[in-house]
Amino acid sequence: MTSTIESSGDPMEKSKFAFELLATSRRARRGRLTTPHSVVETPVFMPVGTQGTMKGIIPEQLLAMDCRILLCNTYHLGHRPGHEIVRDAGGIHKMMNWPRSILTDSGGFQMVSLSKLMTLDEEGVRFESPHTKEITNLPPEECIRVQQNLGADIMMQLDHVVHTLTTGPIVEEAMERSIRWLDRCEEAHTKDEQTIFPIVQGGLNLELRKRCSEEMARRAQVGIAIGGLSGGEDKSSFWRVVAACCDWLPPHLPRYVMGVGFAVDLVVCSLLGADMFDCVFPTRTARFGTALVRRGGQLHLKQQRFAHDYRPIDDRCECHSCKTYTRAYIYSNIAKETVACHIVSVHNLHHQLQLMKDVREAIAEGSEEAFLNEFLNEYYEGGSVPGWIHDAAAHMGYSLKQTRGEIDERKHKANHEDVVELKRERKVI
Repeated sequence: MTSTIESSGDPMEKSKFAFELLATSRRARRGRLTTPHSVVETPVFMPVGTQGTMKGIIPEQLLAMDCRILLCNTYHLGHRPGHEIVRDAGGIHKMMNWPRSILTDSGGFQMVSLSKLMTLDEEGVRFESPHTKEITNLPPEECIRVQQNLGADIMMQLDHVVHTLTTGPIVEEAMERSIRWLDRCEEAHTKDEQTIFPIVQGGLNLELRKRCSEEMARRAQVGIAIGGLSGGEDKSSFWRVVAACCDWLPPHLPRYVMGVGFAVDLVVCSLLGADMFDCVFPTRTARFGTALVRRGGQLHLKQQRFAHDYRPIDDRCECHSCKTYTRAYIYSNIAKETVACHIVSVHNLHHQLQLMKDVREAIAEGSEEAFLNEFLNEYYEGGSVPGWIHDAAAHMGYSLKQTRGEIDERKHKANHEDVVELKRERKVI
């Protein structure tokens, strides 16, 4: 049953930040997050412009897709071009000509992606630049100072991130340190037009996750994140951590599951009660010639079979790329001309944003069970659906029409040539 929650007045008049639940259906939520720069409909996917650019996409194209919020990275922008330069340019919004909301990641993820170039203690984290060998000190206070200079609407706390498969005492130590670092971040925070999201850590240990959820929720003012996932853990552990954290976190806070970008993960996590997501996947996989589609999940447009295929990427898609270009044209240019990567990136971002719009409408109408079955039938092309999705659906009280398969989604994706390339590229980022 869908529950509609009436809004009282214009949220922009009440506060620079506000979150309203407009409707709920079982665990799923349809909401509206207001920031100083835009009103964001949730559940929402946030495209990632790591260094203030979407790699081949200009802001006007994102506006044409009705993108309301995107993500930039504190570590990378702080390093190049430098947060003082961004500040002097009028902040990241003005520098990149983006009028809507921006969330900046704290740099915590680089503790994993740049682990060989990083040292850490209670004071903070130190990175050695992979480009210049320069040492960057990033205590929690500096993390907030950098983000305040960048001018993002939503700043992420500096948290102690360990690889998702890590076990032993370090997981609890990192979780406790993340709580202490949040308090230091809040003490350094001085600008009312910016807010901080705490990040729930604790690895795959549900007891630690619960403790951290309680501590972070007490400190959260506008929203909260679930971090430390999408790093190689099995999908059964992944969805259970998301589900548990969503159950423990208070309903008035938007829940941001960090680093989630596969379409099936976006749908399942939204129905579990999560509200915000981000990932580089749509644009990064586009650079290897892979388009995201509802039927089958992905099209690898470098394959010979597309050489004489004069259909659009997706004949039901309304994006500029699908209205203008054919699969054959993209095939003829992929890996030769950057325009092909641009065309696929436009489609992939539109695909993710449209998917989330469809999820929002299903939640508002209380038809999310029918939507889930229709989506899975297309995504897996009428075949069996991984067991973890059946388990997650049963947990939510949904009945799936598809047969249960034991395919491990992470391994299934890793067989695709583009994801193999992503892993190689990630090593040099």
